[in-house]
Amino acid sequence: MDVVTRMVSERPVVIFSRSSCSMSHTVKSLFFEFGVNPAVYELDEISRGGEIEQALLRLGRNPIIPAVFIGGEFVGGANEIISLHLQRSLQPLLKNAGALWSLFNDFGVNPVVYELDEIPRGQEVEQVLTALGCGMVPAVFIGGELVGGTNEIMSLQLKRVLKPMLIRAGALWV
Repeated sequence: MDVVTRMVSERPVVIFSRSSCSMSHTVKSLFFEFGVNPAVYELDEISRGGEIEQALLRLGRNPIIPAVFIGGEFVGGANEIISLHLQRSLQPLLKNAGALWSLFNDFGVNPVVYELDEIPRGQEVEQVLTALGCGMVPAVFIGGELVGGTNEIMSLQLKRVLKPMLIRAGALWV
């Protein structure tokens, strides 16, 4: 159980999967569509896969995979994730887990995050962001410039220009 606890605490979104499982593939694809970069552990490909599978079984998971953890908490398997998605509850859950920021953390960047619903004058900040043309949060600024939201950041990553942009802004050292 300790190995699972450690693994799920290291990243905002963790998926335990099997490479041959079609439901696992569906869940992973859904997360990737949202621009989430989850830690994916294929139990049939890693050395301690059997031990992890037994720990997941002790959590009461049957079937065991896929097993999705968000923010260190067990959320469920394919049925639960698809249900959350259909209820339009999955994206807010992922946002709260800081899934996009895991990409920056992977680079070694420690972004400043302002939760608009938790700071004084958050509504005013949101109005300014809307006036700047950023209708959705997260709104990501790099080097003082508005870059965009999740889609823009993931697009920059796929084009392999995000890291150089972070280096130029002085947010990342190489």
